Amino acid sequence: MTSRAIRLLAGVVVSLLCCQLVMAKDVLRVLAWPGYADPDVVHDFERRYQVSVEVTFVDSDEALWARMHAAGGPRFDVVAANTAEMQRYHAAGLLLPLNPSLIPNLQRQLPRFRDRAGIPGLQQQGKLYAVPYTYSTMGIIYDKRQFARPPDSMNVLWDPRYRHKVLDFNSGPHNFSFAALASGIAQPFRLDAAQQAAMVKRLIDLRRNVLTYYNLPEEATELFIRHKVAVMFGNYGTQQLNSLRQAGADVGYAIPREGVLAWLDCWAMTRAARQPQLAQQWINYMLEPSVSALLPTRQGLANTLSASADLPSGARVLWLQPVENANRREALWQKIYSGDLPGSF
Repeated sequence: MTSRAIRLLAGVVVSLLCCQLVMAKDVLRVLAWPGYADPDVVHDFERRYQVSVEVTFVDSDEALWARMHAAGGPRFDVVAANTAEMQRYHAAGLLLPLNPSLIPNLQRQLPRFRDRAGIPGLQQQGKLYAVPYTYSTMGIIYDKRQFARPPDSMNVLWDPRYRHKVLDFNSGPHNFSFAALASGIAQPFRLDAAQQAAMVKRLIDLRRNVLTYYNLPEEATELFIRHKVAVMFGNYGTQQLNSLRQAGADVGYAIPREGVLAWLDCWAMTRAARQPQLAQQWINYMLEPSVSALLPTRQGLANTLSASADLPSGARVLWLQPVENANRREALWQKIYSGDLPGSF
């Protein structure tokens, strides 16, 4: 064999070996909300651990549940969801316990978030299943030009002066909960049959005031500005406030006197995790100061490493909890959303 042929053969062998190495590269499958895994953040993780990361984004808790509860089980290694959803996932056997020793950045978190037993949804039978990552209250966002003073009640969404100038989030569980709060119900996550029926009527009344329903923060920002919306339920809280202000809107943020729902999103490892150590390296990476610091600057969200004014002292803050029957709420909500007549359900 000539030296040229040997060189060509060697080149082919090297190319094949390189292809095999690329093909053999570990893959981490991430299920999360927009803004939790930006391309540069993902790229730095891939480079550090010599892996590939596949990110799937969702726009609602219902879409998240559908992905997690698909036939055959979840097809992801790690997932980001709020504490109420985490309890739902654990009950369905969709999560694996975490090893805190593999997540040393837990020690960087504020004491509030290191109190694992004090936050429902983080632990089950003494084992850690979810790690707090980011949070926000779900307050009222309003156009300062249309309010002489900030609204102080969730009931402003029903005010007839703002007919067709209200935006609401497209979610059955959350809408029933905030309508219950606005109605003075002490336990908005656990409604009995009579309370649920009353909230159906309230949400039908609200529908008459609503211009439309949104799913994503970016969608809400565009609708708010284009249609000169007066007020909306801020499902994404300060993330939406930040988005609107960046777009030039003169908006304020109010915590209603009845109390405010608040979500605490966490990272967890699913039962489908193919490499548990890699999954927990991702969770630890998300808690690095340089990564968590991007949440306030890019998303307008708080992180669990530094103090934030998003948890006002004295306000009644209700972390999201599992509701009495999520499927029932969602089924009722779809009828409300679709404009079905009250007598039909």
